[in-house]
Amino acid sequence: MEKEKNIKDMPQNIICGRNPVIEALKSGANLDTVYIDGNSGSLGVIRRLAREKGVVVKDADDKKLSRLSGGASHQGVVAEGACGEYVTVEDILAVSQKKGTKPFIIICDEIEDPHNLGAIIRTAETSGADGVIIPKRRSASLNATVFKTSAGAASYVPVARVSNLAACIDTLKDNGVWIYGTDASGTDYSETDFTGGVALVIGSEGFGMSQLIQKKCDFMIKLPMCGKINSLNASVAAGIFMYEVLRQRRGSE
Repeated sequence: MEKEKNIKDMPQNIICGRNPVIEALKSGANLDTVYIDGNSGSLGVIRRLAREKGVVVKDADDKKLSRLSGGASHQGVVAEGACGEYVTVEDILAVSQKKGTKPFIIICDEIEDPHNLGAIIRTAETSGADGVIIPKRRSASLNATVFKTSAGAASYVPVARVSNLAACIDTLKDNGVWIYGTDASGTDYSETDFTGGVALVIGSEGFGMSQLIQKKCDFMIKLPMCGKINSLNASVAAGIFMYEVLRQRRGSE
């Protein structure tokens, strides 16, 4: 009975156990991340298969694996299925080409909280952004929490997951997109022209943008801070920037 209870309580996008994960990888299932504890035996095989399939592998202890599996037997490995299909950066660029508009893209630089990523995707959809770009490492992904927090927007907003964010930015620049980093050292966002091709870079919750990504930005913009708190939640700040882009573009039509 306990085993049945554990299976029932296990999230639907989770696969537990060595053989089930191996078969999922071999079949080409849409897996997002493999969490694994160790390298011995079949766990080493799983690591190799995941790398070959381009699936992110993260080390996790027994406590985390048990939490992910809802208490079901995991045998040292849990795979999390993606709740949506990732697209390419070229797919996102094609959105504006099809609409006949300037690109409007959101880049999330190491946004690790799935609630924040879900909220950003939700606002991206409502503000008319063409898509969202996230890195493979040190980032939340298209998991069940992101989908729930996005209130369904993740079903409509194209999301690209890239292994090299800096190289991705170079690709965007080659396609006429200006890169706007968000940092307290920047220019007031209300004094910035967003009517051209725009990619907004939203930094991580605790540390902001990485130094490498900052150097890749064409402009740095900021929000005015008038209170005693000098920062906003990443998704809240992203929403303000996105709607300023929308406001300016609607005004220029």
